[in-house]
Parts: sequence; structure tokens; C-alpha cells
Amino acid sequence: MKKHLFSAFLALAAFQAFLASPLSAERFRFRFAEGDSYRINSIVQESVYVNRKLSHQAEITSRVTLDISDVREATESAPASALTTCTFMTSERNTNRSFAWGREYPSVFRRDELGKMDIGPEYFMPVVRNVPIFPEGDVQKGDTWTGTGEEAHDLRDSFGIDEPFKVPFTVSYIYMGKATRDGKEYDLIRAEYSLIFNSPQPTGKAAASSRDYPVTTMGYSRQNLYWDNERGVLQATEDEFRIQLQLASGTVLEFRGSAEMTVTEVKQIDRKTVVDAMNDEISRMGIADTKAEATDEGITISLENIQFEADSARLLQSEKEKIIKIAAILERYPDKELLITGHTALAGTASSRQKLSEERAAAVARFLVEMGVRSEYNVYTRGFGAEKPVAPNDTEANKARNRRVEITILEK
Repeated sequence: MKKHLFSAFLALAAFQAFLASPLSAERFRFRFAEGDSYRINSIVQESVYVNRKLSHQAEITSRVTLDISDVREATESAPASALTTCTFMTSERNTNRSFAWGREYPSVFRRDELGKMDIGPEYFMPVVRNVPIFPEGDVQKGDTWTGTGEEAHDLRDSFGIDEPFKVPFTVSYIYMGKATRDGKEYDLIRAEYSLIFNSPQPTGKAAASSRDYPVTTMGYSRQNLYWDNERGVLQATEDEFRIQLQLASGTVLEFRGSAEMTVTEVKQIDRKTVVDAMNDEISRMGIADTKAEATDEGITISLENIQFEADSARLLQSEKEKIIKIAAILERYPDKELLITGHTALAGTASSRQKLSEERAAAVARFLVEMGVRSEYNVYTRGFGAEKPVAPNDTEANKARNRRVEITILEK
């Protein structure tokens, strides 16, 4: 009898413990798999003030590709981690109303499962580091914790500062529970930090010249972090920020704005198979002077002898009809971004050729966006003038080949 009573007591105690247990507790960890690839896209809307007067407004997009390797399992002395090799590209909307392919930044860092990054001093990207950092234990809705991080800025062009300009901060986190974004449920974490930093006197180029430099950095960032706990990936962020730089000259620069970031898992395609299928379809649809080929960046569809109104970037109707047919091919790869590249024949000055090639690339990009083939934030442009001919500029037929626009389905 006593044995049965004791068993019943244990069962009741276990049941009460079950009722008291935090059913909604989560344990947040970055998860890594060898060979995983991701693409990150961010959009920044920013107002820039000089001495408290509005100078200009900017719209900046960034594109990041990440490859995961050298995955290490957790040990008694160290959490699980992986090496991230990535390339950052930033672009500001230009006078052609497109996003020209901008400066590229390589970066390599090791990140552990709690979010801490180990990155060399030579890398300028990413700007925001060690966000998020997770606690070691479980987290319930309403729980808070703190972590340390830093912003790293590229001030080489503005102030001649050779190395990344780093501003440390302490982040306050709060777990808000579940939230829906783009039709999917995520764990929502709010992060906030303030910037109050007095800079050391610069060395190198900045010290050797009379150029200005930042003395004090102040500001804040308030972020919503949408965490995919099943995949162990930060899926999206929303950010409101304000940063103020007080310069040695007394000038005050201020940046106010908002930013959004999303992550896409990259799935590679069989380029040879796709190129063969594309060329078959291009032939079947009768698209003249057009071919697809595999390139280092992805799959490029080259439209040779593309026709614009004389000395302009206005597409002729016949060329629009070609692009409409090509759009049907591009729509089969909706998760892939596009890079539109313009080329000219060897005529006029180098500066006029460069300008014309950029404008013609932008014209094709705008037409694709207007048709809804891609968002304007997923199409980039660039021009090479006559720098990359596919034939000698010695005959009209060869010049026609060199007057081309290339549409690349980006694989990187």
C-alpha cells in the first residue's frame, strides 16, 4: 500500500512540474551545415544632415553572398561554429534611377552558435557585428539579456582612415514571442543599442594630411530581429537608426533613416543544362542575335546588335519585343537577381561611351522592372563602354556585335 502511495506521489509531483514548466521556452542557436549558401539583401532609406541642415536623401541597397564551411561541432570548451566567406556589394540609386553595381568588399569570419564573431582587422564588412548574441540557456517571452557588439565603418574615401572605424556598444535584447512576417511565423527579438564613443586621434593617411576626422560618434539603433529557430538563421530585420559624427573641424554630420534586411537560401542550378535549354528556346522563339552562356557570375543572355534610337538610351519597339520574350525565360528563376551590363562599339570619346553604356543598361533594367520581372531592388546595372568587345571594331557587322546588352542571372 505504501509503495502505491509513494508511486502516486511521484506521479503527482511530475505532473505538477510539467504544469509549471515553461512550455513556451526557446533555445536560440545559429545552426551551420557544410556547403550552405545564403544571399542577404538590405535596403536603407537615409537622410543626411550637415550642421543640422538637410543635405540630401539616399536610397542604398546592399547585396551579400555567404558560403558556410569548416563547420566545427561543440566541445566542452567551445560552442559549435563555422567559417563564413562572403562578398558585400553596396549601391546607391543613381541619376539613371537604377542601382549600379557598386564597390565589393570581401570578408571572412568565424561565428559561433551563440552569435559571437571572430573577424580580422582588415575587413570592413559587415558593419554591425555580434548582433544578435544569444544567452546560453532557454528564453521565454518577456525575457531580457544583454550583449556587446560594434559597428565598423569604411571612412577611407571620406576621411582617409585606413582601417575600419569601429564604434563599440552594448545591446539590450527582449524576446517578444512569436510574430508573423511575409506569411510565416518567426521568433521576434527586439534589440536596441546607443552609440557614445570618443575616437582616438587617427594615424596613417588621416594623420599625415589635413583632412577632417570624426571626434565623437553618438546615436542609436532599434531593431526587430525575425529569427527562424528551426533553421537557426536570422531571416529578416527592421531597423530605425540615427548616427551623428562630430568632426575635428566642428562640422556635425547626421544620418537618420530606416533599413530592412532579408535572407534567401541560395540553390545552385545546373548551368550547362539550363544554358542548353535557354538557347533552344531562344532559337524556337526566333530572337535574333541572342545567345545564353555560362559565365563566372551565373548565366548570361547576350543581346548583340541591340537597337536604340540614335545616340540615345531609348529602346526601339523591335528590341522591346525581344526583351518581352526573354522575360518569359527570366521569370522561371524568380529567386535569382539580375545584372544588366551595357557595351558599346568603338565610337566617340571614352567618357561618352561609358555614359551611353550605363544609360542603355539602365533602360533595359527599367523595362524589365516595369514588366514585373523583378523588383527594382533585385536588378543591378553597370556599363563598360567599349572596354570589352566580343569582336574587332573593324567592320559594321563586328561593331553591331559589340553594341550589346547582357542580362546575367546571378548565381553568386
